[in-house]
Amino acid sequence: MDDYPLIENHGLLGDLQTAALVTTDGVVDWLCFPRFDSPSVFGALLDKDRGGHCTVRPRHETYATKQLYLPDTAILVTRFMTEAGAGEVLDFMPLTGTTVADSHRLVRLVRCVRGSMTFEIDIAPRFDYGRRAHTLHITERGAVFASDDGAELTVHPIREPGDARLADVLTDRQADLHSVLTLEAGQQRGLVLEWAADGPPREIRLADYGQLFDDTVAFWRSWLSRSRYSGRWREAVERSAITLKLMTYAPSGALVAAPTAALPEQLGGERNWDYRFTWIRDASFSVYALLGLGFTEEARAFLTWLGDRVLERAGGDGATGPLNIMYKVDGSSDLDEQILDHWEGYAGSAPVRIGNGAATQLQLDIYGEALDSIYFAHRHGLQAGHRGWTSLLKNLDWLAEHWDQAEEGLWETRGGRQDFTYGRVMSWVAFDRALRLAESNGRPATAAHWQEARDNIYRQVMAKGWSEERQAFVQHYGSEVLDSSLLRMSTVGFIIPEDPMWTSTLDAMEEELVSDSLVYRYNPEASPDGLRGSEGTFSLCTFMYVDALARAGRTERARLVFEKMMGYANHLGLFSEEIAPTGRQLGNFPQAFTHLALIDAAITLNAALERR
Repeated sequence: MDDYPLIENHGLLGDLQTAALVTTDGVVDWLCFPRFDSPSVFGALLDKDRGGHCTVRPRHETYATKQLYLPDTAILVTRFMTEAGAGEVLDFMPLTGTTVADSHRLVRLVRCVRGSMTFEIDIAPRFDYGRRAHTLHITERGAVFASDDGAELTVHPIREPGDARLADVLTDRQADLHSVLTLEAGQQRGLVLEWAADGPPREIRLADYGQLFDDTVAFWRSWLSRSRYSGRWREAVERSAITLKLMTYAPSGALVAAPTAALPEQLGGERNWDYRFTWIRDASFSVYALLGLGFTEEARAFLTWLGDRVLERAGGDGATGPLNIMYKVDGSSDLDEQILDHWEGYAGSAPVRIGNGAATQLQLDIYGEALDSIYFAHRHGLQAGHRGWTSLLKNLDWLAEHWDQAEEGLWETRGGRQDFTYGRVMSWVAFDRALRLAESNGRPATAAHWQEARDNIYRQVMAKGWSEERQAFVQHYGSEVLDSSLLRMSTVGFIIPEDPMWTSTLDAMEEELVSDSLVYRYNPEASPDGLRGSEGTFSLCTFMYVDALARAGRTERARLVFEKMMGYANHLGLFSEEIAPTGRQLGNFPQAFTHLALIDAAITLNAALERR
């Protein structure tokens, strides 16, 4: 662990097509070009020696560091302090727009704000997850790294043409670039890393840098001003909104689950998955959060993306459902899982997986999430057209014939299919929302068929998903295992929050799944999931627990759990997937699902406190 930064010791940058992580000591250790799911150029996060990095930090042996976002933006400021001086690095990625961009830029401005400071600058790319060699060509006006497959990363210095050359530049046998830069108070220099530049290296004048900076600030502040949220925890909610925007692929509107791959759910364990894709479930949840905050255009963009997926295989193919559980951000579905054997993994946590083998699993809950988001959007004025409704009809008719079967379930277990209660509940949601949409819009529907399926699911869940012994709803039929995914049962209206069956389920979960306010998904020992090792508590589940408590009228408990959970955010308000028993963050970072659940919990809890 001494060789790797803590997962939470990172900030997130992005240009709405890809993203970078920057450590609290100025290292870019994760960046993929040209897209979230493209091969990495900087990947030291997953292999400190062979992954590649771009480092800007003091040359002093000891220094203090602080990191923050420029208020209401995604511009990251990393500050360094020594006895001799103070300096800072401003990192941001200029926005690329809604069309697919070939060129992408990372801007790193270095300045001294007090005394003097000497910085070390190391640029060591490793193209294609470190699988391709590269050359380095240095000119008077910058440098170009070129991989053997033709990819190029260009370095443009930020300085005035007549400025003194303050940096000493060296290279090495690995064709990496090293520089030492000494600045006095008030001096600033910097660099722009550009992927697929349309010309040779060039000097970026400070006025041109200033325009890039001002345009980026203006974009983020203008975008955030559309938020309608005015409740408690506004800063946390708005930071979550910016984080979700950073993880949205602007050309399609698709939201990636996280911008990283293979960060472990247990140090040294094998639960290391690639999250740089769009899950139907996660992205459907984004509709609630986005519309709840007032970001209508982002919700509309995702619904358009979802509509295209619904149209592609309307009606399915036999037992194969009409929807995959996940896709690439462009809607393609070739997510073959590979292992990068040449990388050691974060802190030795192997294997390093890219792609995702769960993409072909059967998970029936996604139909309920999709229909619930479509119904929620309809209530906010975003309605499906004729072609969309016709495709939904076919998909619902497929679900009516196939809901009563075993599946892999929400958590993508690899231990065999089960009759998961959550999958049944969300299938009920799919039919319930479809019936409401058909009635309110006067649309054609096989309503009697859907109603029969809806009612049969309800009766089955109450008969088989309920355990008299546990006095709780259980993970799957025939088991006594609890599962925190069922915290959504009252949220989606399957059961009212005051029902004794529900309150006793909450009590049972409190006893078995909650540890000092943090919530586990389930107990892998009691319900083997086909994977070795354990995991931390799931941040998503903790926020879902807050939502469920608030809906059940347990507002004081909900507020305490929420406040405790906020204490596990990193210094920038970001959350990974899990929290370890030590309080450290685990899993891919930052995780969209967690920040979506944070927004939902904040809205629900704030409303409950206002009513009280």
